[in-house]
Amino acid sequence: MPPRGADAEEAGGLSGAAQSAPLRSLLFVPGDSAAKQEKALAAEADALILDLEDSVDPANLPAARARVATLLAARRAGDAPELWVRVNSPASGLMLPDLEAVSGTRLPAGLVLPKISAAEEILAAAALLTGLERRLGVAEGCTRLLILGTETPRGLLALPHYPAVLESAPATLRRLAGLSWGAEDLSAALGALGKREEGGALTFTFQLARSTCLLTAAALGVQAIDGVHTDFRDTGSLERELASARRDGFTGKLAIHPDQLAAINGAFTPSEAECQHARRVVAAFAAAPGTGVASLDGQMIDRPHLVQAQRILAAAQRKGRA
Repeated sequence: MPPRGADAEEAGGLSGAAQSAPLRSLLFVPGDSAAKQEKALAAEADALILDLEDSVDPANLPAARARVATLLAARRAGDAPELWVRVNSPASGLMLPDLEAVSGTRLPAGLVLPKISAAEEILAAAALLTGLERRLGVAEGCTRLLILGTETPRGLLALPHYPAVLESAPATLRRLAGLSWGAEDLSAALGALGKREEGGALTFTFQLARSTCLLTAAALGVQAIDGVHTDFRDTGSLERELASARRDGFTGKLAIHPDQLAAINGAFTPSEAECQHARRVVAAFAAAPGTGVASLDGQMIDRPHLVQAQRILAAAQRKGRA
């Protein structure tokens, strides 16, 4: 289980063991489009998010649910990419029907929960999953959760309360894979006329949403996943966004088009030089057991250096560089 509280903040959102590789790229795919799903399954995403929410017309929701259920039923353990499902929001009244419709024989690897306005909604969704897992006879907690926590003003204001609420519910917290943020729904809710300054930087409100997501994920010890870049044809802007995301501590990014995947995967895959240095840091601490500091290349290194090295090696697992 990842560290919580002060330990999680020190680890920057990664467990001390740093065993699991983060999801670098998560590609949204409409739940009712067989053609787009077929193309996406052949792409290089670490995970597909089969969407039952914004990209599906309400009239097509029954067909989308049936299509997603068919895809999930055909999956075998270990198949790549992982299949996740974005259900409708708790407030919509459609989340439970979504879950029941798509989980007839197999649950997805995880659920993406949109427009979350309070941590208590996460607890309720986790309880629904526990019931479904028991019905299907699978291990409780195997279906993870990714929270879109900034899509409503109330949701953004609720993020700082997540640690207190979720740490009191360990089973739910263990399900939590990560947090992400979104600007489109928040922009509409605010009536904002734009999200960026003339130079391209996010305006204060949307920078606040991004930073609050990042800090909350670190406090909980879960993955921070950057939001979508909506102009998939603007590769230069995407690359700048990716450089900023990795610099600040995000470890993956949501995608809306397969053409974005190569850049996203490349940005969040450590280089061989980074991996070599990380291995040397880990080895230096292994050679000095029971101490909080070690020596490398004539310099003293301490636990934050070890945590960062573990994070790099975890990220490298998806390319076999670790």
